[in-house]
Amino acid sequence: MRELLEFLSSSDIQELKLEGDDFRLEVRRNMPAPQAVMLPAPPAAMAAEVPAAAAPAAAPPPAAAASRGDLVEVKAPMVGTFYRSPAPGEAPFVEVGSKISNGQAVCILEAMKLMNELEAEISGEVVEILVENGTPVEYNQVLMLVRPS
Repeated sequence: MRELLEFLSSSDIQELKLEGDDFRLEVRRNMPAPQAVMLPAPPAAMAAEVPAAAAPAAAPPPAAAASRGDLVEVKAPMVGTFYRSPAPGEAPFVEVGSKISNGQAVCILEAMKLMNELEAEISGEVVEILVENGTPVEYNQVLMLVRPS
């Protein structure tokens, strides 16, 4: 825990959220009331098996109305590396034109060697995937656009 906090203090990361089967950790800095909170979290069912170094699914990505009309932006809830499929060589979670439903895994963000499945917060159709597989993403970066159904 101490090493993690030291790493955060020496980086540009403003907020970090981690979840496990029996814990949830949120750390924020440079905000009005910085806090670290550990609460029991309900166990999350994995939609697909991920590599052995994988961790339980993280919180769903925030979605916000896009300036592109009726489209919704799926944003990265953390800094990490974007992966479209559960493992190398496997089919992507979603493609352009895929119908998705609330709670469905849409991609993986790898952060600090932990694989975090991102789940859709809405049902709809994937209109555009804005990030290439295997590329780093920033907090709140738009990953894909979805037309709600």
